[in-house]
Amino acid sequence: MARAFYLLFGVVAYLIFFATFLYLVAFTGDFPQLPRTVDRGGPAAELFVAVAINLALIALFGLQHSVMARPGFKRAWTRIVPEPIERSVYVLFASLMLIVLFWFWRPIPALVWSVENELLAYALWALFGLGWAIVLISTFLISHFELFGLTQIWNHARGAAAAPPLFRTPFFYKRVRHPLYSGFILAFFATPVMSVGHLLLALGMLAYILVAIVYEERDLIGLFGPDYEAYRTRAGMLIPKLGRKS
Repeated sequence: MARAFYLLFGVVAYLIFFATFLYLVAFTGDFPQLPRTVDRGGPAAELFVAVAINLALIALFGLQHSVMARPGFKRAWTRIVPEPIERSVYVLFASLMLIVLFWFWRPIPALVWSVENELLAYALWALFGLGWAIVLISTFLISHFELFGLTQIWNHARGAAAAPPLFRTPFFYKRVRHPLYSGFILAFFATPVMSVGHLLLALGMLAYILVAIVYEERDLIGLFGPDYEAYRTRAGMLIPKLGRKS
């Protein structure tokens, strides 16, 4: 009975994540079909209040992602949450933090830039799409279904043991250590119309990403040791290193 419940819970958590991810794409793209986006639909607020609320929302999202991803937290957390659904719970909480951000975000529509040249605008939209494509492809390169908890619940349902972590550097990862984050940065900043609110979101997420990388790489060094240390010398953090390949 527990296996069936865990399987159902993990699938539901994944579906909520995927719907939230799609909304994030449209939210940052300011798609007119949505009731609320980075630039439209949220409650009006004075500039100082809007900035304070939006920064608090970004910080809340970042804290949830960083704290719940740490090995020490996981060891304590799995005393409460069954281990097979630990990752699914993380995915669900991450989705809920994004939903909170969508709902309480205060648009700040003042323009930072607006590209009038049609070809340049199309190029920026292409980069926006490329950024999200890099994000999605990167998750599959490092095991999309394990990253979002489905592998864990499927193994538990079959009574199979989890495979030991394996250090691999497929495709993007050969030259860039965090292509998933690179895709996010590209997607957040590539837009033909950049408002103050959109720029605040992009800069806030960039700050979170840079902090998250520090902790993530510390954990990866602890897990893979010299292999990851050597990898850091030959692969760039967010963009490929220039010069001859090591």
